[in-house]
Amino acid sequence: MGGQTATEEALQLDMRRFDRVLAFSEERKEITVQTGITWRELQEYIDPLDLSVQIMQTYDNFTVGGALSVNAHGRYVNQGPIVLSVISIRVVLANGDIVKASPDENSELFYGAIGGYGGLGVIVEATLRLTDNVHVERQSIVMPLASYRAYFEKSVRGNPDVIFHNADIYPTAYHTIRISSYVKTPKPVTISARLSDAQADFSTERRVMRIIGDWPGGKWIREHIVDPWLFRGECIEWRNYEASYDVRSLEPASREKSTYVLQEYFVPVDRLEAFVPKMAATLNRHHVNAINVSIRYTRPDPGTLLAWARSEVFSYVLYYEQGTSEQDRREVGAWTRELIDTAIEQGGTYYLPYQIWATAEQFHAAYPSAERFFNLKRRVDPTNKFRNRLWDAYYHPVP
Repeated sequence: MGGQTATEEALQLDMRRFDRVLAFSEERKEITVQTGITWRELQEYIDPLDLSVQIMQTYDNFTVGGALSVNAHGRYVNQGPIVLSVISIRVVLANGDIVKASPDENSELFYGAIGGYGGLGVIVEATLRLTDNVHVERQSIVMPLASYRAYFEKSVRGNPDVIFHNADIYPTAYHTIRISSYVKTPKPVTISARLSDAQADFSTERRVMRIIGDWPGGKWIREHIVDPWLFRGECIEWRNYEASYDVRSLEPASREKSTYVLQEYFVPVDRLEAFVPKMAATLNRHHVNAINVSIRYTRPDPGTLLAWARSEVFSYVLYYEQGTSEQDRREVGAWTRELIDTAIEQGGTYYLPYQIWATAEQFHAAYPSAERFFNLKRRVDPTNKFRNRLWDAYYHPVP
């Protein structure tokens, strides 16, 4: 969203045809892939064997290499960043060397390349842990935000049967949340499809999103009409089905005047009650058209140099609509920097895949190990071959 894969006057590598499965062990539940493969292609390979990806983001259209480069996460509660599911990677460095890296071999490169936004080299292979594809039952309830942390501690945290979990905060009051958990169950599925329809039409979803975002009372309609209808009745499905959302459902009809955008902030679990009111005040003061804020939980990162979860955190995934004019963009930059300051004040950080608005001071405050990453980059990429707008903004190569 901010140029993390490209920059001006540079070549961009499109890895999507680099998509083979190289090795697979059903017994060990491990798979080795070329990193241009999409999660959907990987799911189609393992689903007939009743296996599932251990950790990935919510939408399956993205490539494995892209997910590794941002150290993605999803709604896999009691899991964490994707690095926790990676056994090893192979990286092509600036000098052409192909280096295997894992937590035990070339570990600094392993923990630098995962979450390194392509700054150290090209991740060309990954060996990933898999898990079982099981039936999951949706459980959804609405409650005050003030009650959420106690509910989470009692019913979700550490519960091995809860596979997916998130809590959506309803704008613009930000006082009420809808909790959605998908819990392992022996019950038969009510949705027979094992993966979502790759050819689905999302015109209805786009119309509903336009109503929520642009109509007077649209937020009320979502909270009191749309969501109660969507979450009605019993829903039991395959884990892989719930893990196969299509990002096309988020694509607006046009981006000419406005578009939908993501941001994300990570704050220690015990700071929820302090962070959310300040976040809400900033969003309301700047009249941000927030569509949704989703709370997700993640375990601590095991040591990536650009870790966004240095402790147990709740992530706050902000989905909002903004104009595309320069003035609109400047306004987004102003309130984004306010939210970054708020997250840092609470001992948290912000996620790097999105629009690049943070000052250098904010970047280094949120990512205190960035200099270790930059020192590693100077060693393995001394000519700054691997560039993008993110590193153009914050990395200063030695002349």
